[in-house]
Amino acid sequence: MGHVPRIGVGVLVVRDGLVLLGQRRGAHGAGSWALPGGHLDPGETIEGCALRELEEETGLRADAATHCHTTHDVLEGIPYLTHFVVVSETVGEPAVREPHKCAGWRWSSWDLLPSPLFGPLASLRASGYRPPIA
Repeated sequence: MGHVPRIGVGVLVVRDGLVLLGQRRGAHGAGSWALPGGHLDPGETIEGCALRELEEETGLRADAATHCHTTHDVLEGIPYLTHFVVVSETVGEPAVREPHKCAGWRWSSWDLLPSPLFGPLASLRASGYRPPIA
């Protein structure tokens, strides 16, 4: 019998035609580039989780997040269902608020993402999804 997937949320922060990426530290995927995000808490909506994680990890504040895609991945033997949301209006500049989890933030073109990508982000990109970049 398989394991029940864990639920993750990834936040595509879009600004000036670029997306925000952080280099992971500590947890699985250390050294890879990922979106802000994390695990869904009990009773939390996907959008609520996205806005909470965004502020906790980057200090950016946003009022709205829109679900855009879902991937299925296995990370170190654990199945994950990752829900991605797009946030296009944020207040503030990204800061490393959890240095034990993130080495730094950078803005990147969707067509020129750094490597290696964190598994769910690599799956999102491989799906052909493109964020709504103005």
